[in-house]
Amino acid sequence: MRGTALVTGAARGIGRALALALAAEGYAVAVHYRNSAADAQETARLCGEWGVPTTTLQADLTNSAQARQLVREAHTAFPGRGLAVLVNNVGNYVHKPLLETSDAEWADMLASNLTATFATCQEAAPLMREAGFGRIVNLGYAGARHLIARPGIVPYAIAKAGVLHLSHALGKVLAGSGVSVNVVSPGVIETSVSQPLREIPAGRVGTVQELVDAALYFVRASDYVTGQELEVAGGWNL
Repeated sequence: MRGTALVTGAARGIGRALALALAAEGYAVAVHYRNSAADAQETARLCGEWGVPTTTLQADLTNSAQARQLVREAHTAFPGRGLAVLVNNVGNYVHKPLLETSDAEWADMLASNLTATFATCQEAAPLMREAGFGRIVNLGYAGARHLIARPGIVPYAIAKAGVLHLSHALGKVLAGSGVSVNVVSPGVIETSVSQPLREIPAGRVGTVQELVDAALYFVRASDYVTGQELEVAGGWNL
């Protein structure tokens, strides 16, 4: 019997696709949402069609206390199934000229993308280490390893660069414990707000399924594969 998979921001879109894929793998699924309760219930229903237990959990992940509580709730949601997989999918995105970006927008980009990931990972890591098994997959940003200036998304890019470094460090800390920490970094996906096709060497946007497949690779892989990043970007930002 597999453990529980917690997917943040799983009410719809990429998060829903990730949750469904993990249900198909046999994991019990904790569907996190912030405001979209009805959509989260639908995700849980669809996951349940794979014959696994599901639940929905509400939290505002820009609040670190709520982020940590979310992890604890997922860990105890299903008796006999502790937290085995954490996918940090939540992360707000704003495309706006740098000099017009407000303090609130700056703070929200860092809180929702980086601080939330830090809080959930820090809470989940000891639980997984004690169990001797865990897979943490964080969503990054293609090109974060060698950022170029994109003045319209500065706080987002900074936050995702932070997610990458956090994941590298946590992967190193947890190496040998049975727990892996890796990053899937999408480029321009079919659900992306901006789709600059002329900048993508592959000549097309990526599909949600291609992103899900990359995440599943890390979930299925040995814990010897840790602290790594897999870009799903068609050559964008290289």
